[in-house]
Amino acid sequence: MLGQILRVVFGFVLACLGAGLTLVLFVYTPLELAGLAANVAAARLGEVGTLALAAATHVGVFSAPFALAGAAFAEGRRLRGPAYYALLGVAIAAAGFFLQYRSEAAGDLSILNTYALSAFALTGLIGGLVYWLGAGRHAGGRLRQQAAAVRADTEAPGAPSAAAEAPKA
Repeated sequence: MLGQILRVVFGFVLACLGAGLTLVLFVYTPLELAGLAANVAAARLGEVGTLALAAATHVGVFSAPFALAGAAFAEGRRLRGPAYYALLGVAIAAAGFFLQYRSEAAGDLSILNTYALSAFALTGLIGGLVYWLGAGRHAGGRLRQQAAAVRADTEAPGAPSAAAEAPKA
């Protein structure tokens, strides 16, 4: 049980870091970072790292209740496929986008544009997939070892197994 909780928290932290880095890479594009001169690259990469950590903090604060509820559901149902986590990440990002849009003042520039929408959607997708890589693919614990232990406990010590009783062709 403690191992599952630690795995979920570890996966959530990784997902927040991945989402934060994805958001920052919409500001400093990878093509821009690759074309930097050597004397500027270290400073810019340090700035990218700092901004990614700050963005990861904001992502974590907003998404924690939704992501942890989704992780608890997946752990209970033993959902291990990447599609669930990717869709959950996109749904959380869509909720964040909607709330950001609703909190804007009426006369200001709007976040409602395709670039911001694609940034939020890709951030949610990356966050969900990073969570799946870090924790989601092991949701619900170890199935094979638990199933083998249950089979070993249910069989009588001297009784032949079902495989031994099957007729051979």
